[in-house]
Amino acid sequence: MTTIHQTAIIEEGAVIGADVEIGPYCCVGPHVVLGDGVVLKSHVVIDGRTSIGAGCQIFPFASIGHIPQDLKYAGEPARLEVGANTIIREYVTMHIGTEGGGMLTKVGDNCLIMGAAHVAHDCILGDHVILAQGALLGGHVIIDDFAIIGGSAAIHQFVRIGAHAMIGGMSPVERDVIPYGSVSGERAVLAGINLVGMKRRGYGREDIHAVRNAWPKLFAEGSGTLQERVEQVSTEYEGLAAIAEIIDFMRADTSRAFCQPKTGS
Repeated sequence: MTTIHQTAIIEEGAVIGADVEIGPYCCVGPHVVLGDGVVLKSHVVIDGRTSIGAGCQIFPFASIGHIPQDLKYAGEPARLEVGANTIIREYVTMHIGTEGGGMLTKVGDNCLIMGAAHVAHDCILGDHVILAQGALLGGHVIIDDFAIIGGSAAIHQFVRIGAHAMIGGMSPVERDVIPYGSVSGERAVLAGINLVGMKRRGYGREDIHAVRNAWPKLFAEGSGTLQERVEQVSTEYEGLAAIAEIIDFMRADTSRAFCQPKTGS
């Protein structure tokens, strides 16, 4: 049974699913859709053309679906979509998209967005993504499945973070991070592979050894162009899914360079 606290404000036009709980002083705008089983703890504000997937939990003082902090935004009917069973903690901000970014900001299923994290306009997050406390995403950032962004890390606009990557806390990231990459530092560098994450997700020894051996070859200085190294690794490790994922990521169109190991390491 859906329960709505008497102090909550639900504007006409909002769509509320079954078994939704809306706590004290929440505000839900006229274009909002709340899926079945959504829980708004208290003082949650959701506006814009925003859909919240089934089973999501949103904690106090989160601000979801408002217009972007982009001076080019001109009132276009952009959207925010949050997938099922995602947890959004206190003081999180998520904004709708813009015309320049496909009109959509999207967060996948089973994500954990910790307190005070920011998801800017036109960001696309996959499933099982974790943003730790205070993580900041600039506009148009893409984060693939199972990636983890450490506390107070800041991801520059248009950067791509590959699947299963790990970004260390307080790291500023200005370049694309390959799948399985582990990145940290005052000026973030590729420090290795997220081996712990690969083991937790059930990758076998062959895949783990292949990724660990392949990534230095992709960024080896004096070994031809990056494109040549990508093709060489693709051929050498043909048939391994984890390597293919990295190669596909590096071949995709991007406006950013790749995050690389520290010079001389």
